[in-house]
Amino acid sequence: MNIVNVMWAGGTPYMSIHKVHQQVLSHAGADARISNWLLLGSGLCCGLGSTREWHMPSRALKGRYFWRLLRPWLRMRLRKALNEAQAEVVLLDGVGVARLLLPALLRVPQVRVKVLFHGETRLSASDVRLLRMLPAERLSVAAVSQTLAASLQRDLGRPVQTLRMALDPQAFTAPLLSREAARQALQMPEAGGVVLGAVGRLVQSKGFEMLIEAFAKASACQPDLQLAVVGGGPLHAALQARIDALGLADRIHLSGHRDDLQQLYRAFDWLLVPSRSEGLGLVVQEAVMADVPVVCSDLQVFREQLGDTGGYLPVGDERAWAEAIRRCATLSTPSAVARQRQALAPEQAWQAFCTGSQSLLRS
Repeated sequence: MNIVNVMWAGGTPYMSIHKVHQQVLSHAGADARISNWLLLGSGLCCGLGSTREWHMPSRALKGRYFWRLLRPWLRMRLRKALNEAQAEVVLLDGVGVARLLLPALLRVPQVRVKVLFHGETRLSASDVRLLRMLPAERLSVAAVSQTLAASLQRDLGRPVQTLRMALDPQAFTAPLLSREAARQALQMPEAGGVVLGAVGRLVQSKGFEMLIEAFAKASACQPDLQLAVVGGGPLHAALQARIDALGLADRIHLSGHRDDLQQLYRAFDWLLVPSRSEGLGLVVQEAVMADVPVVCSDLQVFREQLGDTGGYLPVGDERAWAEAIRRCATLSTPSAVARQRQALAPEQAWQAFCTGSQSLLRS
């Protein structure tokens, strides 16, 4: 089976998407030949098979203004390449890639198309028409959470498969560093005390600005608290400036992007996830499998994973988050993580993901 996996772009901003596609494609079977296409280039963070970087103009991909005139030419190039690759299955990364590729794929009748949605998506009427143009036997749509799948199914009026991303628990936990080694790797102070963690891109949707303000309030009477924020992004300079202005540079640590992130979760006593929106929030699963309990925003995608055990807080409520941070210094982490692990059921989730990935690619 020849599979072409088409994603918007490469580089660390798209690492979570690359990770999901890699995990899905790992269940394609021993006979699969996989080629990864990055429309904007920039490098594949993780994947299987070969990689082709197209370096297409971003404005042309989005079809804005006169750049729209280039899209037929781009589609012709892609259609020719698909025929040369003898593609049988094409896996598309969300609606942006689908807008470009689906019109071309209408003229490649031997290809079965799979569109995988990763995050909150607003489909326009033209998007719905486009996704309905291919018959159901040629087009499958899947989403990484039940919440997202239900929303897309309402918009499309056709079935959408829930393919909730999960990780192999044994493969994930094997390389985890000990608490001491992980804190050393993050260059955390050696003094004792509770270390809170936050993981993700430094962008507005992750809620880290609010988290810093809440931490400042909570830590005023708890001098042993530390906060490590792991991730890079465009808000790094602004967040660091605010940390400095609050006089908390020795207690809030912006660690930047880390390729070894998955090994470092045990540096934290608690993981804080203050996201304003999420497609899935894989960090929740990663933390719980590393025996680190989670406090997170009250989003349905988190409730899908943790049931009633997530310590949910109102989105963006600085006062509630400050109070929760104060409580983290006193609550029992073993009992909290035991409840969350039972709710997550990582072994069963992994098996469901394996079965779902095989079904998506082979149908």
